[in-house]
Amino acid sequence: MRVGVPAETQSGERRVALVPDAVPRLLAAGLEVAVEAGAGLPAFANDEAYRAAGATVVDDVLADSDVVLGVAPLTPAQVDRLRPGTITISFLPTDDAARIERLAARGVTAFSMELVPRISRAQSMDALSSQALVAGYRCALVAAQRLPRFFPLFMTAAGTVAPAKVLVLGAGVAGLQAIATARRLGAVVQAYDVRAASADEVHSMGAAFIDLDLEALEGAGGYAREMTEDRAARQRELLTPYIADSDAVITTAAVPGRKAPLLVTADMVAAMRPGSVVVDLAAESGGNCELSRPGEDVEHHGVLVWGGKDVASSMPVHASQLYARNVSNLLLLMTNEGEVVPDFEDEIVATACVTGSPG
Repeated sequence: MRVGVPAETQSGERRVALVPDAVPRLLAAGLEVAVEAGAGLPAFANDEAYRAAGATVVDDVLADSDVVLGVAPLTPAQVDRLRPGTITISFLPTDDAARIERLAARGVTAFSMELVPRISRAQSMDALSSQALVAGYRCALVAAQRLPRFFPLFMTAAGTVAPAKVLVLGAGVAGLQAIATARRLGAVVQAYDVRAASADEVHSMGAAFIDLDLEALEGAGGYAREMTEDRAARQRELLTPYIADSDAVITTAAVPGRKAPLLVTADMVAAMRPGSVVVDLAAESGGNCELSRPGEDVEHHGVLVWGGKDVASSMPVHASQLYARNVSNLLLLMTNEGEVVPDFEDEIVATACVTGSPG
């Protein structure tokens, strides 16, 4: 069976679904791999590297592929070029009803990387976590770059320079990576998460955990669950002094399938010292900060608010490497002797399937 990797068409998307290093594993499983010419160039993987790995490089992969691997969902025009019975694996938001209906009408079996269950056996396929790791690292670098002061402590002949104070809101994969990176850069880091279980993870990264003495909000799959507006308002009130005392605030909080929770209001930003920075990773899903705009810098009372957009794609080399492993592992789970035949009795396969499942 032929596995096709098209070039990404979504604006700002620099990742590729399969890097050259991942090709030999698919070939060893009896699959053929075809890559659209130039597909890997935004991630610094050229056509010759794919050929050297054993893939064929062609101008069109959609019409003749049995399986299509992507990062962003296929466009309607791309879906219309697939043969009935084609299998697709990509990110595919479940609230994108029109796209899902189009895939179903075309007779496509579509798998969404967002729906891979958070169970031990599926950890190697968890693209949300791998891409959050990239994004969290990037956010800490952005904070250090945009803050007009040092992150680390310096003791010099001209006097001592105190380390920057960084506050990370949300201690999931992205938040923990932001904490770890800010700590490596020498900042003093505090973190808050609505899940009490996150405290041990935060401490393990060398940061202090902020306990607001509020009810913990543990959700399914390790995510936080949505909170009431009264609790959210009380949380913002209690966080205000911590935010005001921080040089950089990095927000990473998200609830799957929902608008990002509002953690930082305009008034809270105004209480920060001029020159401080807010880095909002959740800007594309509504924003943890009231002022953030995806892909834009907003200045408010001398404080810079940076809204994240395509954050994982801004580091396409390692983001693509990690994603390629995730998507390859899911594909190989469904592969037997060179044939891709999804077993819908398997929890991972059944849960990740959006269209085409017999159930």
